[in-house]
Amino acid sequence: MTDVIRRKIDRARPAQAEGAPGADRGWRLALARAARDAMGLELDFTRMSIGRYSLAELPELAPDRVLVALLDGPRGALGVLMLGPEVTSTLIEMQTLGRLTATPAAARKPTRIDAAMVAGLIDRALAGLDEALMEEADLAWAGGFRYASFLEEVRPLGLMLEDEAYRVLSAEVSLGGGRRSGQVLLVLPAQGRGERPATLAPAAEGEAPLFSAALSAQVMAADCRLDAVIGRMTLPIRQIMALRAGDVLPMLQASVDSVGLETMAGRKVASGRLGQHRGMRALKLSDTADLAADPPFPAQGGPMVQDLSPLAGPGEPLRAAG
Repeated sequence: MTDVIRRKIDRARPAQAEGAPGADRGWRLALARAARDAMGLELDFTRMSIGRYSLAELPELAPDRVLVALLDGPRGALGVLMLGPEVTSTLIEMQTLGRLTATPAAARKPTRIDAAMVAGLIDRALAGLDEALMEEADLAWAGGFRYASFLEEVRPLGLMLEDEAYRVLSAEVSLGGGRRSGQVLLVLPAQGRGERPATLAPAAEGEAPLFSAALSAQVMAADCRLDAVIGRMTLPIRQIMALRAGDVLPMLQASVDSVGLETMAGRKVASGRLGQHRGMRALKLSDTADLAADPPFPAQGGPMVQDLSPLAGPGEPLRAAG
């Protein structure tokens, strides 16, 4: 009963209480500019609203044959961008033909190829939203999202998204000077996980002198190399010197689900699993190490890594792969 009352109160609040005009204005400008710059398409918002919904209510908002794009956000947050079939077909038409035909394409179920073709536009629009909110408080919940993957339907959202409240920017857009129209829904977690703009951060008492602040900024911007380690082994020098092309080093205990993130000194700072993010190799962190509890360096003269899966004993030569 409490959840029902809370949702009724949230919906009764004016739009400004849900983040407008920051996210409202920013999303209007970002999507319109992305469509214009990416494909020369005129896109205008005819209606825009911001609401707060539970996870169970999200599938009810999606129109038929909607294209569902899953978004990656800050600190593991997940969002969704839904494009109505009219919007999707218009974007595909502009990219394939370079113009809009007199007759709109028949509505159909979107495919993974459709999602790949509009992914660039989605990322451009979301990047524009970040820029528009650079000095706005709404950056904390609406910023930092990018295209991650495509879902064939809305039903898996109940399993993939966290059970929490979501802000939904629901819009009716006109395309090509009013020749086409459709729906665009941007769904983001209501509880922001991003960083607040620096201009909005409260000033601390006894703020450090300008020199100290500038030095801190330089130090924090310095590069730090971290290595993702899937597995390690220790071999005698003579076997290492005898390695030839085609030799096999079996990593029996290595696993892509257990990858350590280590400094150049061999100190483990986090662990995670290997995967992909937008076509690139990625490491999803599962936990972080307590650096204060670890010794800064291994003991003098001792091995820096544990012998997890030695290739051969001291008296056994390497065998070439056959």
